[in-house]
Amino acid sequence: MVVEVVMNIRISKLAALALVGAFAATARAEARAEFDNAGGSVRELVLGARQSAKDDKTAAPEAVQVSASANDQVERRIVVFDKSTSRSHRLSSVRNLGGTPTADLWLINAVAVMSPKSAVRPMDARLAATQGVLRVEKDYVQNWLVGAPAAQLPPALKALPPAALDAPAPEPQGQQTPWGIDRVNAKKAWAVTRGAGVKVAVVDTGVDFDHPDLKVAGGFNTIDNAKSFKDDNGHGSHVAGTIAAQDNDQGVVGIAPDVTLYGVKVLSAEGGGTFEDVIEGIQWAVENRMDIANFSLGASQGTPALQDAVKAAAAAGTAIIAAAGNSGRAVGYPAAYPETIAVAASDASDKVAYFSSRGPEVDIIAPGVNVQSTYMGGGYDSLSGTSMATPHVVGLAALAVAAKGVHGPEAIRAELTRAARKFPNVPAEQQGAGMVDAGELVKR
Repeated sequence: MVVEVVMNIRISKLAALALVGAFAATARAEARAEFDNAGGSVRELVLGARQSAKDDKTAAPEAVQVSASANDQVERRIVVFDKSTSRSHRLSSVRNLGGTPTADLWLINAVAVMSPKSAVRPMDARLAATQGVLRVEKDYVQNWLVGAPAAQLPPALKALPPAALDAPAPEPQGQQTPWGIDRVNAKKAWAVTRGAGVKVAVVDTGVDFDHPDLKVAGGFNTIDNAKSFKDDNGHGSHVAGTIAAQDNDQGVVGIAPDVTLYGVKVLSAEGGGTFEDVIEGIQWAVENRMDIANFSLGASQGTPALQDAVKAAAAAGTAIIAAAGNSGRAVGYPAAYPETIAVAASDASDKVAYFSSRGPEVDIIAPGVNVQSTYMGGGYDSLSGTSMATPHVVGLAALAVAAKGVHGPEAIRAELTRAARKFPNVPAEQQGAGMVDAGELVKR
């Protein structure tokens, strides 16, 4: 679903919007990104990219605001290069052809580019002849938090009006344990671990790092690197609370309250974002050695660049756990990729939520209806969606990492599956391996 929103997009100069060039998405579409996807080779890519960024003096993209009206006049592309090309070659090639690089997506040997719509044809011709270019993909702004028509969606989004951001935080009240935390028996694991030492990124609308029930170690804003990753929607803060709300006698408590929590803002206040933003969120998680990344977001279609980023994250050891979607139909992306752990939603009666997307890609089911958790502005709210089910599984995965020392999506998937029990008479396409029991998960 494409939306017109005010986005902070990284480009070198505002005047660069007038530069010649845009790219055709079909150019060399059949080519695959030629980075290695197996374990050590991706780790070498990450280490090499870090060193390259230190050594390379090529100017990095800067940040400016691009309004909704400007968005109508520009095209965005992700240009994927051969793995043998250097960072400086990729950036200079794009600039020399009249494009404006907006992000260095080194994890997939790519550059995100912005150009005026008026220059698509000449740019296409120039790019087709450029050495080292494998393919060019169209990128665009879409709403990643809407997985079905409004009439079919549960109340998973309750963005507060701007005034609510400045309102005083509610008075602290006694701590409650949300029903989902009890349903997965989180407290049974706490004698063994509460997730200490596990790094978890919430890749979403940001996180309210001033919330009294959230302890946030840091984060990043891919929409505008110069701005805070603080949540301006509420969705990301709600997700964060289910994972890691503090056990502090107020508000709610999360499944793994001692994890090291990070917020990565890839979506605007309206839930809008580009594939570039989401891929850069994956890249940040890999670069900063996150054990687990929560993706309570999704698109109805994937792209080769997004899939390449997911593969690279998996090979580097970062487990992406993603919401299956709220359409009641096919699983969305990135959850549908085999390298992710896809999560469906259930209600308090152990029934599959009517809105929960389904298919063979579903790995696990978790509580996702009327889930109480933290919200932006220091408050709390009850929301529904596979977005709410996903952080339950992320918290459980963190317990498994802390208790067992497992690493990477396949090892984590195996532990979750081992500790899961299926709902009777429910197809695997709707629940995967079933509901995880935290007590069983941490047993040795």
